[in-house]
Amino acid sequence: MAATPKSRLGRGLGGIIANAAKPASPKAPPPAAVPKAAAPAAPAATQPPPASTGFQEIPVHLIEPSPYQARREITADQLNELAESIRAEGLLQPIVVRRHKDKFQLIAGERRWRAFLMLKIKTIPARVVDASNASAAALGLIENLQREGLNPIDEAYGYASLIRDFDLTQEAAASRVGKSRAGVANTLRLLSLDAEIQGYLAKGLVSVGHAKVLLGIEEPPQRALLARRIIEEGLSVRVTEKIVQARKDPAAAAAPAPSAKGRAVPAAESAAVAAIQNKLTSRLGARVQVKHTPKHGKIIIEYAGNSDLQRILEKLGVEA
Repeated sequence: MAATPKSRLGRGLGGIIANAAKPASPKAPPPAAVPKAAAPAAPAATQPPPASTGFQEIPVHLIEPSPYQARREITADQLNELAESIRAEGLLQPIVVRRHKDKFQLIAGERRWRAFLMLKIKTIPARVVDASNASAAALGLIENLQREGLNPIDEAYGYASLIRDFDLTQEAAASRVGKSRAGVANTLRLLSLDAEIQGYLAKGLVSVGHAKVLLGIEEPPQRALLARRIIEEGLSVRVTEKIVQARKDPAAAAAPAPSAKGRAVPAAESAAVAAIQNKLTSRLGARVQVKHTPKHGKIIIEYAGNSDLQRILEKLGVEA
């Protein structure tokens, strides 16, 4: 298993919590991993949550989702994979919650909590903290960015929610999550794209680089047409830039597309490579990129999760 890369965010999960309480005992370690066997669901709650903060085992039925969750979609495949991992290995990192009325409200770890519900396990290890609404929202966004990486659109909506719901400036929101103001501003620009293109971004069919180029086209219908062409033909960001530039400067359209080495690639050869790429995409049911030069090249096949990888391997006749 590959080592988890070091986060580039400037602040950890605990650092964002305003006036967060420390564990009840400084020497008390986090709770051990949950047992591997599933347990029956707990009965309805009749007592309020404990008053103390720190690491605790909390009944799963006393926990409710956060209204500030940035991740708008949790796929069934992701949830099933996580549940199987927890069943086999236990929970490696507690969730983070805060007290809310007579229950607990999630700050970080909604997928882990849902996996416990799926497995019908009675309690879940959790860190209970005191946090304001703004701190809880920022912390949940940071946790998603650090642990799994939100898709660009969910990330943009997360920043927009911080700014709108808590009356923050872009600079203040960026400070909350340890990002640069320019980085937050550039991500927020993605929300000015059409819903269709936002959907392509969320699914990874087009990249943020493509989206930035598409923002240079003022007419929404033309943006959508070019976005579809990017997907169908597997256009690179550089080629997309040339197409947009050609719209603004027709004389640029006559210049042949450069290769990776800076040499012009003949139009017929480019068309043949695009045809191969389209056939592979159709055959595998996945986005395929063919990077070709006269002397070498590579084929990139994208997949979404373990099940999708297994499906592609089966189509290729490869045993995993």
